[in-house]
Amino acid sequence: MLTLPEKLLFIIFAILSIYLTYIGFSQIIVAVRKGQPEYYSRSNRLFERIREAFVRTIGQTPVLKSRPLVGVFHSFIFYGFTFYLLVNLIDLIEGLLPPSFAPLSGSPISSWFRLGSDVLGFLVLVGVIFFVWRRFVSRDTKLERFNDSVLLQAEVRAGGIRMDSLIVAGFIFFHVGFRLFEAGSLLAAEGRLDPWQPVATLIARVVGFGPDRIIGWHIGWWVSLGLILLFLPYFVRSKHIHIFVAPIRLGLGRRAATGEKIGSGALDPLNFEDENVEQFGVAKLEQLRWSQVLDAYACIQCNRCTNVCPAHETGKALAPSAIEINKRYELNSIRATLAKGAESPRPVMEFALSESALWACTTCGACVGICPVGCEPLIDIVDLRRDAVMTKAQFPQDLNSAFRNLERAGNPWGLAQDNRKDWAKEIAAPTVEENPDFDVLYWVGCAGAYDPSAQKIARAFTEILHHAKVRFAILGNSEKCTGDLARRAGNEYLYQNLGAENVQILNAALGNRDKRVVATCPHCFNALANDYPQLGGKYRVMHHTQLISELVSDNRLPELILDENITYHDPCYLGRHNGIYDAPRQVLNGPKRIIEMQRSRENSFCCGAGGAQFWKEEEPGNTRVTENRFQEAQATGAQVIAAGCPFCKSMLSSSESAGETGAPLVLDVAELVAENLRRVKSKLGIG
Repeated sequence: MLTLPEKLLFIIFAILSIYLTYIGFSQIIVAVRKGQPEYYSRSNRLFERIREAFVRTIGQTPVLKSRPLVGVFHSFIFYGFTFYLLVNLIDLIEGLLPPSFAPLSGSPISSWFRLGSDVLGFLVLVGVIFFVWRRFVSRDTKLERFNDSVLLQAEVRAGGIRMDSLIVAGFIFFHVGFRLFEAGSLLAAEGRLDPWQPVATLIARVVGFGPDRIIGWHIGWWVSLGLILLFLPYFVRSKHIHIFVAPIRLGLGRRAATGEKIGSGALDPLNFEDENVEQFGVAKLEQLRWSQVLDAYACIQCNRCTNVCPAHETGKALAPSAIEINKRYELNSIRATLAKGAESPRPVMEFALSESALWACTTCGACVGICPVGCEPLIDIVDLRRDAVMTKAQFPQDLNSAFRNLERAGNPWGLAQDNRKDWAKEIAAPTVEENPDFDVLYWVGCAGAYDPSAQKIARAFTEILHHAKVRFAILGNSEKCTGDLARRAGNEYLYQNLGAENVQILNAALGNRDKRVVATCPHCFNALANDYPQLGGKYRVMHHTQLISELVSDNRLPELILDENITYHDPCYLGRHNGIYDAPRQVLNGPKRIIEMQRSRENSFCCGAGGAQFWKEEEPGNTRVTENRFQEAQATGAQVIAAGCPFCKSMLSSSESAGETGAPLVLDVAELVAENLRRVKSKLGIG
């Protein structure tokens, strides 16, 4: 127990520390509350959210998933530090109150408590040593590897993250280390050993036994708990505030009013009917939604998102983690003035990311998918694009042509609407007027209608539908672009106009009938399934590989038999954004038949077409995104790269490596199935 002067001194320091910490936390709360309201709910199904956040936090699954070894050592610190909340509380009580108030004195669980504090404390020290070695000795490039062109706050560029990590590592190491020293000194002063405290017992042997060793207990108590008082005010500035914020963020995923989770492929709509709105998109920090502000504090600055970003991996100026890091440092510098009611002093584009970075994003969703705490830098990028396009009219000129074509012709190629059905001149594709009793409405998409490469996919899929005797129809010349490219490029107004027209046409075609809409383009699929419900269009949407898989299972199509080895490329808007991985693989005769690329399924690497990149020049880097992906596919030794997206097929086929002798052929799953169908018919002598 402490002396009376020690108690008074500690209480004074504690009051000062808590006061300064309260100011910091209150400023953070004010900053988050300055954010705009959410479109999707972040609080419904509250019990379910709390349970999910608790399970993921306690299980450490998000951290263990992508970096297992790092996750193990992180778990040492997490579980140890969590237990030390109880250890510190008991130490505080034992130091400030008489021995009669000792909470575990004589308790049957006292031995287990001592064992836990001893062993977990040792594991915390092991974890800290590992992370210090990783950051400062081996200098793992995954942690702070940013391309030179990435915009970083001056403090970050000067090593602010490393200094922050060093301060936090020092705090944890000395806090836990001196707590173990405290326990060992107490054993030494009492002249005994404790089998339940092996580390403390070892320390007691080292310091030697004797009543005078009680001074070691006082030193250990003051250093271990005093460090907490010193650290708390700094804690609100440190990246390690994620200890508190990250579990909250894990429970704040987007959900519809009915409670179902909203995938990363959906975006929040803008209200163009509100005449009081003068700003479309985001220009300043306070124009972000409050969850986007919270992301800056939830981010653990692990760089996982940047490590998987196709733009950053190919040398471009975009680093998703830098967006959150820059937001955090900006908020730290201005949060006191924000708390007084002032506005943020400068636009987000001045400190968070460069113009080249803004337009390098493919909206593949890899950053969102891998984030262990649920941050969504992709949403920030689209919101900033909206401001650039609709408020400032500052965007790549290449997109001007695509926007103009969408407005004038209803497709980004700018080709005549009357020619939209020309792809079907050689094969019967009835319209909804010609076949009103259809079971499946085939959404052809602009690529299938106008792009020669994608037209082959549309014809192949139509051939499959005929063979399987599926009653289907198309919209023909009534169909227009879903507006996906406009929306991902930030032109929300153009997207909503196109979407509203399509919803009206679809609702008229489908009526009240529960018919399925099938798309060969994942971008169309995503728009129909995730975007159009915001416009009043709720449909049963399938990808063509899902329907083909179903037809094969029902024996309405023969199984695919190929002599060539196949690797399958997961389209971002089919896989990561919508979770469809198995259907294409089932069509290709199962996972055993496919030679998987190193990056596949939810870890797939983008082809480079998404986020309107297909319609503009790629931003400066050291290689094209599609070149990176094609070379990975080529390295598998497969003769065929199977795709489930017309844009993926086009991009991969355009790779420089694709023109080399012996390079794998890029084909859509539907083309492979249709070719197999022709071979089977030929063998059977069927026309």
